[in-house]
Amino acid sequence: MVEWLAGNRIRGTSAEKPVLGLPSGSVGGWKELARTTLGSAGDLISVASLPDKRYYMILGDYLPSGNFNGKYRFNNDSGYNYARRNSGNGAADTTAVSQTEFQTDTIAGNNFVQFDIGYVANLSTKEKLIQMHTIKHDGDGAGTLIKRIESVGKWANTSDTINRIDCVNASAGDFAIGSECVVLGWDPADTHTTNFWEELASVELGSAGDTLDTSTFTAKKYLWVQAILLDSSTIRPTMQFNSDGGGNYPVRYSTNGSSDSTAASQSRSYIFQDTGAYPFFVNMFIINNFANEKLFTMHGITQNTAGAGTASNRVETVGKWVNTSSQITSIQMLNDQAGSFNTGSIIKVWGHD
Repeated sequence: MVEWLAGNRIRGTSAEKPVLGLPSGSVGGWKELARTTLGSAGDLISVASLPDKRYYMILGDYLPSGNFNGKYRFNNDSGYNYARRNSGNGAADTTAVSQTEFQTDTIAGNNFVQFDIGYVANLSTKEKLIQMHTIKHDGDGAGTLIKRIESVGKWANTSDTINRIDCVNASAGDFAIGSECVVLGWDPADTHTTNFWEELASVELGSAGDTLDTSTFTAKKYLWVQAILLDSSTIRPTMQFNSDGGGNYPVRYSTNGSSDSTAASQSRSYIFQDTGAYPFFVNMFIINNFANEKLFTMHGITQNTAGAGTASNRVETVGKWVNTSSQITSIQMLNDQAGSFNTGSIIKVWGHD
């Protein structure tokens, strides 16, 4: 039997934990280790005194005071010990080796809000591997698109674990007041019950239909969304926030690694361009600040034709909701094709301030 803790955190019984591969007494999950929020504009956001965890998740909410260009360093190491590979807006990869930091912002135009979602593998005897997804605001309004950068890299240290993560500005301006870096950690031996990601909504369709709606949930600054959209004939998932059907959604997307396509001033976010009679899966993060346009980054997959003889399709989508007077408190997945979302389709939302 699996038990549920307050806040919809999962816990196995002591008899079942070995079956689940967990040590006795373990609960675990992503825990907030530390965060730094700027009280005044500056060039450094330092998150220090981090405990040793096998994996880190980085949430970066960077606000501009003039031009800024955020770069990451570990353990205050400014030596030539970083290498990276980046792609901006789906363009060909660029690389840089023997750098003094890990750079994620490689697209010109640096005086706009930036949202980073990153992961770090942190084993003392191995070089530290980094994966980062960056979205950049590029001006207000539904006619202005979002930029995206995908970055991977490494810190070539094989003798230490990470105990400090810095985001350093390398441009003429500053990070503005309120800019912050949040570091989460996870380790197989964790036994805490203080998970960062709190479940806000979980809805499953009881009958086929064209709308999968979370209903109202508690507003949180950081949102993590997953959905599985099952098919009843041909479907294509699109998305709205707070049931807003105005032309308030610009998007940028790439399907199967193709060049980016864009669409501005849409009545909904066309998170997939693929259509078909097969399931779709969504994994998405959103920065949900009250007074700023809401930015999201999504990775999606479609099953495509069933069987191992046909490869799945993938999509990478970034976009925004241009509302600057309220937070997202509901999400609607909407089908715009002839079929319907089938019974058993699910959307889940987690969040934290």
